[in-house]
Amino acid sequence: MSRVLFLAGLLALPAFAAEPTLYGRYEHIKIEEIGKTLPAKMDTGAMTASLSARDIEQFERDGEDWVRFRLAVDGADDTLYEQRLLGISRIKTRAEESGNVDPHREPPRAERPIVGMQLCIGDQLRDVEVNLTDRTHFSYPLLIGAETIRELNAAIYPTEKYTAGQPAC
Repeated sequence: MSRVLFLAGLLALPAFAAEPTLYGRYEHIKIEEIGKTLPAKMDTGAMTASLSARDIEQFERDGEDWVRFRLAVDGADDTLYEQRLLGISRIKTRAEESGNVDPHREPPRAERPIVGMQLCIGDQLRDVEVNLTDRTHFSYPLLIGAETIRELNAAIYPTEKYTAGQPAC
């Protein structure tokens, strides 16, 4: 009897949980603070969101830590952006990036500044923590990791692209 009740309870769960929004592997996302829409890769294998940036420099303003940077994307102008620094992430680097391939050692870690940004995908606007790093050697200047995908209550359909259309926030 308890097995029947358990199964009935599992079947009732979807009625209470909001259905996830389905996005493709690649989407157009607008970064509100920058006013630009960029192609993004929705990557469930990454944990955090990353934005391609260059000339990254930390500084202090009124006793708080800040970071300034320029976008490192095709067609970007020379605008210098400034954001309050939320923290520093320590990201495992890929073996081919570091040149070290030793399966018995912990992979090297790169330190990246974290800033808060508002990202618009489809008609959803979310405050997201984004780390800054030069992604010019990748195809997509914006990477959306599993934490942000979870915050969006999203599911990724890997064979689809740009299902959300242009951002409409």
